[in-house]
Amino acid sequence: MRSGNEASAKPKGIDMSDLNSDLRLVIDTGRVVFGSREVMRTISDSTAKAVVVATLGKKDTVGDILHVCEVSGIKVIRFEGNSVDLGALCGRPFAVNALTVLEPGNSGILNEEYS
Repeated sequence: MRSGNEASAKPKGIDMSDLNSDLRLVIDTGRVVFGSREVMRTISDSTAKAVVVATLGKKDTVGDILHVCEVSGIKVIRFEGNSVDLGALCGRPFAVNALTVLEPGNSGILNEEYS
């Protein structure tokens, strides 16, 4: 039996399934580029609107991207999974450590706050 004052096990906020849905939508309807080198290029030429990184990806690569995004003021979305999971979600047959959102398409990925 559940009592009325039990707290749920999940933290309040947006569920990771919402992030997964937004990522699929931006990939299908928007413009993205994959790969750490391409992410760094889009940040340096100011075309990146947001960057998605696999938090369990290569630590050096993820750390470098997070630092550059922080300095540049680019929104970072942390995907709670590894690069293989992110690649599979993106429909790619390879690992994806990071991707850049150039145009959000029909997704609300730029407006949402993912924790």
